[in-house]
Amino acid sequence: MTVRRRPTVTTAAIAACLLAVAGCSTGKSAPDTKHPASSRAGSPGTATAPPADGAPRALQNGPGPQTKYTVQGQPAPGTCKYRYTTDKQPLPDPKCTPGALNPKVTQQNLASTVCKSGYTGTIRPPVSVTGPEKTANAKSYGYTGPMGDGEYDHLISLVLGGDPDDPRNLWVEPPSPDHKPGAGPNNPKDVVESKLSKAVCSGKVQLAAAQSAIATDWTTALAKVGLP
Repeated sequence: MTVRRRPTVTTAAIAACLLAVAGCSTGKSAPDTKHPASSRAGSPGTATAPPADGAPRALQNGPGPQTKYTVQGQPAPGTCKYRYTTDKQPLPDPKCTPGALNPKVTQQNLASTVCKSGYTGTIRPPVSVTGPEKTANAKSYGYTGPMGDGEYDHLISLVLGGDPDDPRNLWVEPPSPDHKPGAGPNNPKDVVESKLSKAVCSGKVQLAAAQSAIATDWTTALAKVGLP
């Protein structure tokens, strides 16, 4: 009768196993360690989806006030879409117009910036700049109404520390549902901005809270910061 012998594991093979990164078994090769580990959700560099409608915006700083403004490029024609509330009030596309902040305005210097009379007039871009921007932005949003009825509006207003000329903070805002064609801009958002500004300057509402609220949805901004 022939006796079959098991393969002998040599001393050299044992040594090779001890030096291997992974475990070793007779007749099997070590795992391939040349390929990088697979990416995981949430790891650095992973893109995150834009916030859902109604979610607070993560706001970024713009370039701030400029000594001399130049016409800024706008999103490509037709790439921005208006959103509307249940009562037909217009909201901007958060991908095109998420809002941008004036880095010169902080909670600590309100008295010398946005709460100082005349401050916004010193940082507002001239019509020679905003005029061409408005025309281009109207094409971005596909706005086809009378240009005089659409307001080229700062999403985060200058009185709330919005950037003066960052394209992310400006959009052609179409008129409200009760607007009469040809009557010029009639923007109920202005009332919201004024109330928020007074609350911020009085210390009743924090600047960052007001900025986030109006950037997310100006129609609900007052309620979000606890104002009537």
